[in-house]
Amino acid sequence: MSSSPRTRPSSGSILVGIVAVAVVGAAATWVVLNGSQILQSFFPPEPKTVQGHAIHDLYDIVFAIAAVIFFLVEGLIVWSVIRYRRKPGDDELPPQTHGHNLAEVIWTVIPTIIVFFLFFVSWQTLNNVEARSPKPDLLVKAVAGQFQWSFQYLPAEAPPDAKPLFTVSIPVGADGGLTLPAGKTTHLYLSSPDVIHAFYVPQFLFKRDVIPGVVNQFDLTLDASDAGQTFRGQCAELCGIGHRVMLFEVHALAPDAFDAWYQGKLKEAAATPTPVPSGAANGPKLDLVAQNVKFDKSALSAPANTAFTIHFDNRDAGTAHDVDILDAGGTKVFDGKDFPGPAAQDYGVGALPAGSYKFECSIHPTLMFGTLTVQ
Repeated sequence: MSSSPRTRPSSGSILVGIVAVAVVGAAATWVVLNGSQILQSFFPPEPKTVQGHAIHDLYDIVFAIAAVIFFLVEGLIVWSVIRYRRKPGDDELPPQTHGHNLAEVIWTVIPTIIVFFLFFVSWQTLNNVEARSPKPDLLVKAVAGQFQWSFQYLPAEAPPDAKPLFTVSIPVGADGGLTLPAGKTTHLYLSSPDVIHAFYVPQFLFKRDVIPGVVNQFDLTLDASDAGQTFRGQCAELCGIGHRVMLFEVHALAPDAFDAWYQGKLKEAAATPTPVPSGAANGPKLDLVAQNVKFDKSALSAPANTAFTIHFDNRDAGTAHDVDILDAGGTKVFDGKDFPGPAAQDYGVGALPAGSYKFECSIHPTLMFGTLTVQ
């Protein structure tokens, strides 16, 4: 009984099979991973600003082109391995092709078109991100100093060196950070009194250096739908030993809520400050210095059941510090008001019972703390 000769699949059949397998595999992977963290790890965070959406759209375009090229190249490699694999009886090299004008034109023209297209869409995105409103709804100057952020709210159409209406010197927390109206345009100035820092919020898909002697600036428009959200930001440029504590928060408020917050801050700034009590009126005086985001002492002592004064000398220019006292259970028994340096204030502390307490800067608690012994 004679057997029919085995036929080898044609190159076209092999290529169609590879493409079909790739499509089915990609579809199956998409169904399994869609919405999961694994899939999201291939993409930037969900953008929360108008400018961030433009950057995300550019990323999607680049990613799609890269994915097509990747699967095309890998598919051709697999096809070549299968199509031209060595089989029994193949004792000689197959016919060799030296030069192919059409192929050379294709792999020259197509990459050139891709490069010009990417240049065009990148330039268009850059123009959108760098666009500045002639009349922004809000002007804010973000000051990055070792090792803390502060935010100065400026009058309309003011230059970056204008006197602020008020300053938020605590970078995190409900009463601190950068508070902005969602759905409206904010123009930010960036300033540094010391070294290079960087303004970076992951959800904004944007980073801008803060350079001494140079005022970088940009527009920022939070999505109106994100009112009530808080985003974490950080310095993204290694700036010294306290770099890790240079965090800040961005609070997005609805326009009405922002207006109420803004008017409250204006009233606080216009109010007459409460006189700082003198050391002589509050018993013994303890000296404490803050410099280079450190206290000069890690231990203090005070008499029990007797009022005393902490003479606090903040020598860090442009950086706010304070002194808080906590009992053994972590409850705050004294809350000193923060202020930027260089400046000094006297904190009048009421009588405390004997015991061991912790004193700290509430803005930099991981770097500035010590033990207060009351006896």
